[in-house]
Amino acid sequence: MFGVWAPGEEVAKLAYYGLYALQHRGQESAGIAASDGERIAVYKDMGLVSQVFDETTLNTLTGHLAVGHCRYSTTGGSHWANAQPTLGATPHGTVALAHNGNLTNSAELYDNLIDKSGFPSRGEMAQGNTTDTALVTALLAEHPHGSLEDAAMQLLPQLVGSFCLAFMDEHTLYAARDPQGIRPLVLGRLDRGWVVASETAALDIVGASLVREIEPGEFVAIDEHGLRSQRFAETRRAACVFEYVYLARPDTTINGRSVYESRVEMGRRLAREHRVEADLVMPTPESGTPAAIGYAEESGIPFGNGLVKNAYVGRTFIQPSDTIRQLGIRLKLNPLKSVVAGKRLVVIDDSIVRGNTQRALIRMLREAGAAEIHVRISSPPIKWPCFYGIDFASRAELIANGLGVEEIRASLGADSLGYISEDGMVSATRQERAELCTACFSGTYPTRLPDADKLGKNVFEARTPVDSSPRREPGGPSVAQRPEHASAVSIDTRPSSDDGLSRRAAGRTRISDQDPGVQEGSTGCDPGPDSDLEDLLLPEDRVPAGPGTPSAAQPATQPETAKDA
Repeated sequence: MFGVWAPGEEVAKLAYYGLYALQHRGQESAGIAASDGERIAVYKDMGLVSQVFDETTLNTLTGHLAVGHCRYSTTGGSHWANAQPTLGATPHGTVALAHNGNLTNSAELYDNLIDKSGFPSRGEMAQGNTTDTALVTALLAEHPHGSLEDAAMQLLPQLVGSFCLAFMDEHTLYAARDPQGIRPLVLGRLDRGWVVASETAALDIVGASLVREIEPGEFVAIDEHGLRSQRFAETRRAACVFEYVYLARPDTTINGRSVYESRVEMGRRLAREHRVEADLVMPTPESGTPAAIGYAEESGIPFGNGLVKNAYVGRTFIQPSDTIRQLGIRLKLNPLKSVVAGKRLVVIDDSIVRGNTQRALIRMLREAGAAEIHVRISSPPIKWPCFYGIDFASRAELIANGLGVEEIRASLGADSLGYISEDGMVSATRQERAELCTACFSGTYPTRLPDADKLGKNVFEARTPVDSSPRREPGGPSVAQRPEHASAVSIDTRPSSDDGLSRRAAGRTRISDQDPGVQEGSTGCDPGPDSDLEDLLLPEDRVPAGPGTPSAAQPATQPETAKDA
């Protein structure tokens, strides 16, 4: 997400470029809201930032402040009604809100809202939005306080889980970060304004200088009077270690530590922990490259590129035909036969989720003539789901759940397999272990988790009244209809507005092995590791290789029940 307050600047275009820099964090939908002091207008649609916006559209989003978002769904399905920023009419004006993260007490907050006020009769929840973002927007609108700022200070302490919020009314830009600081959020300075963004790389793109991180438990407001800050909770830092491993851009800095340097150091430590005789160290593009550089430096084995990535094949809404699918992932990755033939390879990747894409890559490298393939992973085995903003597969789909390293190696078809230790990964980040969330590796969560029926991507669909939306898909959740010719939604904030909303064209917890909250059939981890190759895998890559190898979808042994922290 990206927020900007800059009178005299083209704020929508700044938001566009900021989102472009953050596209890796979400590829499902994109949106920008802008205010000219009297009206907030938002334009949002399904697709990438470059697909949603053009110059004509951006020129209609005028004003002195803007909030933008590119979505990756963790609560609520992937459809237009759930795109962000969300809009809500409050007693004192309008709020447009963007959210990075995932609340774990959404069901409790939802039930409290219904008990207090009934299901909303207007706003995005009434029109089928089933996200925790729309819930926060509705809760802000329900607060009978003197200002949006007062309402936020009352509401923020009630939110549990991971949340970085960038929101605004007609005049002021606001930002808040959860007390654990699970996801990154930074503050930047323009010549004529301020910027908040999910990563420092977005500041670089728009020419903003980094001022500092927005602290965990901090709420900031920016308007013509400058910047003011308040604390709404005590800090209990538990930053996501997976940001250093994979999620963040390598040119981002988190809590003073370069993500690129962290990944290179993970590769060095991986080489110390899992040495092997080989001829070439090669990465899985692009996420494995920094760690592969570190592994090559430490081991003395030459670094090289054994796979070529098609830079122009990104995420697409055109499904591959059976003929194209038979080409497998060669549409996006193709082996360099002259480089890998006859070589003993060390293949570096950042993580293994289900193992499907690694299995496909190993098959491709074998076909290209590789003599040996030694897989090295710059993170420990992923054994637990994430409830803080990464839609990892269910525990049953995680290949490391119930399988040992040797069994995983056999499933992938590699000659050897080595994971970095948790100590090695944490040390590479140069962060205090006590200030990192390692839940997906350790099963120890930094906040309390509710019962299984109150977690999951579709938690609101099960609670939404059947008649709460103008249209309901057969057998599915309530969804709002997309405007016929555009995705523009405007809110007239003048007193004459009737309902305020119109459409126009223009504490640490450990969980059990019951896998709470993960939906059956989950595709998992989009935009996490493996996600952009999943739609191009062959059937044989989706099941473990080799006769008698236990299925990754049905572990050979039942996982141990997690102990209380």
